Amino acid sequence: MKRIRYTKFTGDLASSFGLEDLMQALSEFLLDSGFQDPMSRFQEFDGDQTLDNLREAIKQALESGELFDEEAQEKFNELSADQVEELVDQIIQKMQEQNFINAEMPEQVKGQQGDGDGEARFEVTDKGMDFLGYKALRELLGPLGKSNLGRHDTRHEASGVETNGSSKLYEFGDTLNLDITATLSSVFAREGLATAIEGEERVPLNIEYSDIHVHQSDYQSSCATVVLLDCSHSMILYGEDRFTPAKRVAMALSHLIRTQFPGDTLNLVLFHDTAEEIPISQLPRVKVGPHYTNTRDGLRLAQRILSKQNKDMKQIVMITDGKPSALTLPDGRIYKNAFGLDPLVIAETLEEVSRCKRSNIMINTFMLAQDFALMQFVQKVSAMCRGKAYFTSPANLGNYLLMDFMSRRMKTVH
Repeated sequence: MKRIRYTKFTGDLASSFGLEDLMQALSEFLLDSGFQDPMSRFQEFDGDQTLDNLREAIKQALESGELFDEEAQEKFNELSADQVEELVDQIIQKMQEQNFINAEMPEQVKGQQGDGDGEARFEVTDKGMDFLGYKALRELLGPLGKSNLGRHDTRHEASGVETNGSSKLYEFGDTLNLDITATLSSVFAREGLATAIEGEERVPLNIEYSDIHVHQSDYQSSCATVVLLDCSHSMILYGEDRFTPAKRVAMALSHLIRTQFPGDTLNLVLFHDTAEEIPISQLPRVKVGPHYTNTRDGLRLAQRILSKQNKDMKQIVMITDGKPSALTLPDGRIYKNAFGLDPLVIAETLEEVSRCKRSNIMINTFMLAQDFALMQFVQKVSAMCRGKAYFTSPANLGNYLLMDFMSRRMKTVH
C-alpha cells in the first residue's frame, strides 16, 4: 500500500519530499545489474552511474508524480527547463550533504592534455546502502506479517546477563551474574541461620565456592554466514533479471544481521569464471558479465573466510541459477564447458562440498531455475552438507531465504 507523507509546502521543492523516498524511487537505477528491461524507465542509462545519468533519473522520478503532493507537483510542472536543472542540482547537493551518495569528479592525468569531457561519477555510500537494505528487508517482512526478530535462541542454557529465572552452581568460566538469593540460601542451609546472626550484630558470612549460584540465561549462538552470489551471464539471460533480486536479498540480509544479530558476521562472495570477495557497500556497482559458473572456486573462498570465524554456526548461502560450468586447473588456467553437466567439473565441485561437510559448514542453496538435472545436483549438494535446497523464482527468493535464515535460530552446531 502506497503511503503519502503530507507536509506544509514552503515553496522549496527540493525540501518538499524526503530523500529516503527519492532513494526508494531510484533503487531500480542504483541497483541495475545490466539487464536490458524494456519496461524499466531507467533502461536507457544501462546502469552507468554517472552524474549525468543520475540527473536524468531524478528528473524522471520527479515527473512520475510519486514524490510530490498535488500542490508541489503543480509547482514543479510550471518550472522551466533551466529551473528543473537547478532543482535537480539542489537535490544532488542535499543527497551528498546527507551522505547518501559520494560524487567523484573526473581525474586529469598529469602531463596529458585533457579535453574536459571526462564524466563525473557517483557511488552509493554505506548509509545509502544501509537504507536500501532496510527498505528491502521491510518489503520481505511485509508478506510474512509481524515478526519478532532477535538473536539466535537455542534450546540450551548458559550463564549470562539476560536471565530466565533459573540458577546453577557457579563453574569456572561462567559469567558472574550472581544469584544472591540462591547463594545465601545455600550458606544458611549449610551453617544455619544462628551462625550468621549473633544478637543484633552482623558477623561475616562464610561463603564457600560451592555456595555460589549464578543466574542462567538462554544460550544464544552466533553464526558466520557467507553469501555466495552467482554473477554469471545466465543471471540476466532468458528474458528475466535474476541478479537484481539477489542483490536486494543480500542487502536485506546484511541489514538484518547488523541490526538484530550483532554477534553474527556476513561476507559476500561473487563467483563467475573465478571467485572474489567484495564489501556489501560495493554491491550496487556489481553487474553480470559474460562469465561461466565456477562454483568450486566460490566454495573454496567461502571456506577460507569461514575458517577465520570463531562462531557456533557456519553456513554458506548460495544463490545461483546455473550448473557449474568452469573449473580452475592446478596451473591456473580456467577450464570451461557450458554444455551439459561436465563430469570433471561436477566431480571437483562435489569434492569441495565434501570439504565443507568435514569443516562442519552447512550449505543452503537457492536455485533460480527448474532444470531437472540441476535440481538433482543441488539436492545432492544439500544432502551432503545437511543443508536445504530451495527451487524458487527471483520474486520469491527473499521470502524463502529470510524464512530459512530465521528458522535456524534454534539450531546450534557443537
